[in-house]
Amino acid sequence: MANIQLYSLGSPNGIKIPIALEEMGLDYDVHTVDITKGEQHSDEFKKINPNTKIPAIVDLAAGEDMGHPIMESGAILLYLAEKSGKLLSKNPIARSETIQWLFFQASAIGPMFGAFGHFHTYSKDKCDHPYPEQRFTNETTRLLGILNDRLQHQTYIIGNEYSIADIAIFPWVIWLDVFYNASVQLELNSFPHVLQWLEVCKQRPATIRGFDVYGFSEIGKSSFKK
Repeated sequence: MANIQLYSLGSPNGIKIPIALEEMGLDYDVHTVDITKGEQHSDEFKKINPNTKIPAIVDLAAGEDMGHPIMESGAILLYLAEKSGKLLSKNPIARSETIQWLFFQASAIGPMFGAFGHFHTYSKDKCDHPYPEQRFTNETTRLLGILNDRLQHQTYIIGNEYSIADIAIFPWVIWLDVFYNASVQLELNSFPHVLQWLEVCKQRPATIRGFDVYGFSEIGKSSFKK
């Protein structure tokens, strides 16, 4: 049994952790938590994450007899980066920037992209008012513009070094296209630096292995719809 026990599923947040584990070269065991069947609400999973959300991990090499449970994808990424000594710069400025962009994903990218996907893709038959979808369309394109500006003169979110900031953010951009089918509505091709960055990220061998944990290895071969 590996020290890291992963509890997750293929989602923009859930897929980050196997990607990070593969990039960091850490051994782990996979436990699928099927949120479509409500498995996240089980008493067993609540002991790991009382908020009943994926992903979560348990580090059996830390904490008490049952190990150290960690919830929230950003916190997990930060914990794993510190544990492995990878994907988080030891330079204090670069480290600070990485953590800032990690929080940017947690406070802005995830909530806004997720709300857009909810109204655009999953709840069209539950809300016929145009305001919610337009509101989150505007906010999603605004955030894409911030990313595009950030990536104009550098390969990754933090200069030219791949980091947990990239892993936190890029799966959400993939979901806009592949799962929300919104590349045309959001005019994703008007954010060329984001798309270039995305291609670099998703074709990394360890990232492809991470996607494959939940059967998404073909994502690395996909192209954005025009």
